[in-house]
Amino acid sequence: MLKKVLLMILIFALLISGYFLFNQKVKNRKEVVPTRSSKNTIKVSSTPTEADYVAGFLIYTNGTRRIFTASMYHDLSEDIYIDSRNPNVVNVKKPNQTWNDFFKTLPFSLTKDCLITGTGQTFCTGQNGDLKFYINGKNDPDVLNKIIEENDRLLVSFGSESKQGIEDQIQELEAVSLN
Repeated sequence: MLKKVLLMILIFALLISGYFLFNQKVKNRKEVVPTRSSKNTIKVSSTPTEADYVAGFLIYTNGTRRIFTASMYHDLSEDIYIDSRNPNVVNVKKPNQTWNDFFKTLPFSLTKDCLITGTGQTFCTGQNGDLKFYINGKNDPDVLNKIIEENDRLLVSFGSESKQGIEDQIQELEAVSLN
């Protein structure tokens, strides 16, 4: 009789511990959500609602670097933003944010053909220059629709710079600290 009681207690204890172990694994499991990378290939993200990485950007108009030190540009979104510590660094806190999503948070307008600054200056392709986009050193006119990847570097340049002028801007962008 004592053996039967001990055996039943042992079986009960195993069932209870198995239940808790199974529930703990289910609790710790992350949801898998497919996303698109900047090369438009599908990848799997294990954190569907959170991200925490940075990317860099610079904007030039007619050879002049635009600055974003004014507070009107800082911390305008919880999902994706720049701050006063390094206003050329995009802080991405929500996955699947595109460059267009980021620029829409700022108080100016940017399309693949035109940049209209916060002070109303307009720089459009065909008006004494071209609006060009370079992601990680490569020309990409459709970059605004691409998802921002960790450590990406985006150059937006308006003007009629020589190839060397663009290379100089890209080198300056590469020198931007992402820390």
